[in-house]
Amino acid sequence: MISSRLCLSSAIALLPFAQAVAAEERTVVLDTVVVDGEGAPAEGAGAKGYASGRTRGYQPVTTSLGLGTDASILDIPQAVAVVSQEVLNDQQSRSLEEVLWNVSGVTQTNSLGGTQDAFLRRGFGDNRDGGVLTDGLKTALPRSFNATTERVEVLKGPSSALYGILDPGGLINVVTKKPQYDFSGRVEAWLTSFGGGGASSDVTGPVGQTGLAYRLVTEYEDTDYWRNFGEIERKLLAPSFAYETDTTRIDVSYMQESYSVPFDRGTIFDLTSNRAVDVDPKTRFDELYNATDGSSDLATAALTHELNEDWTLRVNYAYSDNTYYDNQARVTAYNAATGILTRRADATQNSQIEQHSMRADTVGRVTTGDVEHELLFGASFDDSDLLRTNLIRGPTSRRFNIKDPVYGLLPTSNAVSAVDSDQTERTRTYSFYGQDSLHLGERWILIGGLRYQQYEQTAGKGRPFLLNTDQSDGEFAPRAGLVYKVRPDLSVYANWSRSFKPNSSIASEIGALPAETGESYEAGVKYQLATGITATAALYTIDKENVLYSEIVNGETRTTTAGAVGSRGFEFDLAGQVTDELDLIATYAYTDARVKEDPVLDGKRLTNVAGHSGSLFLAYDFSSFVDLGTLRAGIGGRYVGKRPGNAANTFDLPDYTVLDAFVSYAVPVRDQTLTLQLNVKNLADEVYYASSIGTNNLGVEIGEPLEAVFTARVDF
Repeated sequence: MISSRLCLSSAIALLPFAQAVAAEERTVVLDTVVVDGEGAPAEGAGAKGYASGRTRGYQPVTTSLGLGTDASILDIPQAVAVVSQEVLNDQQSRSLEEVLWNVSGVTQTNSLGGTQDAFLRRGFGDNRDGGVLTDGLKTALPRSFNATTERVEVLKGPSSALYGILDPGGLINVVTKKPQYDFSGRVEAWLTSFGGGGASSDVTGPVGQTGLAYRLVTEYEDTDYWRNFGEIERKLLAPSFAYETDTTRIDVSYMQESYSVPFDRGTIFDLTSNRAVDVDPKTRFDELYNATDGSSDLATAALTHELNEDWTLRVNYAYSDNTYYDNQARVTAYNAATGILTRRADATQNSQIEQHSMRADTVGRVTTGDVEHELLFGASFDDSDLLRTNLIRGPTSRRFNIKDPVYGLLPTSNAVSAVDSDQTERTRTYSFYGQDSLHLGERWILIGGLRYQQYEQTAGKGRPFLLNTDQSDGEFAPRAGLVYKVRPDLSVYANWSRSFKPNSSIASEIGALPAETGESYEAGVKYQLATGITATAALYTIDKENVLYSEIVNGETRTTTAGAVGSRGFEFDLAGQVTDELDLIATYAYTDARVKEDPVLDGKRLTNVAGHSGSLFLAYDFSSFVDLGTLRAGIGGRYVGKRPGNAANTFDLPDYTVLDAFVSYAVPVRDQTLTLQLNVKNLADEVYYASSIGTNNLGVEIGEPLEAVFTARVDF
């Protein structure tokens, strides 16, 4: 385990280098101008970019996520939420789960023992569902949030018209930091009350007068896991470069991350009491070898070229991969009377996911009579390839009692299961799409778009190999929206859109089945002060059809598509500056997500979906009360209501409220700014349950307890 002193010294050791570079450059550090993840230039740069996205403090101002072209939040006929860099700094977010506490209608679902990003959006979603993008492109990354993250955007509702295969609840886009042409940097180190800590650095600037700019981000973490055993270790290196002329900008980047994290399935719910078993939440029910070890890579290239005054070409490409090994003592049964668990030593050896993603867009403006058109035409390609080579299925053991746990009685296994190994799934897609945003005078905006996506998909497993999915088809994904500007700071909107997602099964034969399709209607109102607050309130209804379900016929399990599910709800998001000193985030969501057609589950609530959820976070600047520096403090909380723990609704995860707080003090030191910050997470030490694996009561993830995080940061 890294010592606390090593965390701090690794960051401080970079200061002489930073000071030397700063002295050599003699550059005035300007306010950061955000560059959008799709490769658009900074504001005021040579190449024109419609795809920029900006925030002002806590307040989202513009984004390209909703229309593919840069637009005010007010002009997008769809709910959009943005979590800015300032929010990430104040809250010291260290995972995408923590970031998305600030967005309505987004909650955690089965995270595969804490190893994957996994979110429900308006009641729909899963791990590895393709709903988390990086800079507008799909990736194979298991965890998308790290030190390279600039901000996080969420587009609510079906988004297939612009982004292809997706669940109808929406998508999450992680926007990464880009090279800037003004020198600046940051060195940071932090310690946690769980034990250990981490450090990161971020330096950017020009390369002489060459037109090149660079950015280098590094990150290291070595901490104790909060439960009774386990460690978290991550190492990240992310260089990037940009080249810019009057009409063109090129960005290239590479990120490499290695990781070792606990594979923790959590606790067990007793079906007789509908409560978690009465055991200390820190007590794990697996073994010391329960961990996932792996590495991931992300390489990107982006071109933005101004064709003329009105038209711009954007081309973006990303290659990503994730290779990992895991071991787990899997709980397969629980005897409530004795407390004895049935466990099996399982493992996955040499698992790899690769993803190629590319899109080329041409965006421009045309005027016909009194109507101004903002046009987008594009094509995209995605290729996803998954392989799990050796699946270990060891012998079972009944030698572990949760009332008196003794570890080390279930060793790892090397028993390869031939029928479960060589699991493969490949999806290749080609798309063409177009969109027109018609500005009808000063008040009306009409938007129409259409995508056609051709896909080829195969999946199967086993030795000998059994091909269980084999299909090739195409789908249209349309969208339409209308915005009415009541005033420059107030708009109302409505939209209709459709989504699709091919059905695939590695485990059981389905051959070729129709894709899942989603249809959504949404209406809402948006309010935006020029230097203050952005607020959105939305009503929606979503229906999804052709949902896979399994039934037993003559003792044989068959999978087909006859199911339907639906989600209805209301969402509210507010973020911004209430006064010169007070920043605020407030969210609320009501979600009614249920099965509409199924032989067994008709009318049941969808797993892990809370009927009510919300959050409130306030930060206040006390600088007027101090003679030197900036003093800030904040407090907030989040509420998640009761959720079904499985599809049959035989047990529920209870509701919970968690409070967080921080205080920070920033003071100038020579030409740098030193910030000392203390964050206290789960202030009341609430025991809560974040999500369930969904298939049974034997894997319920426990939320982290009270944690204090101390951070020292130098900006230069």
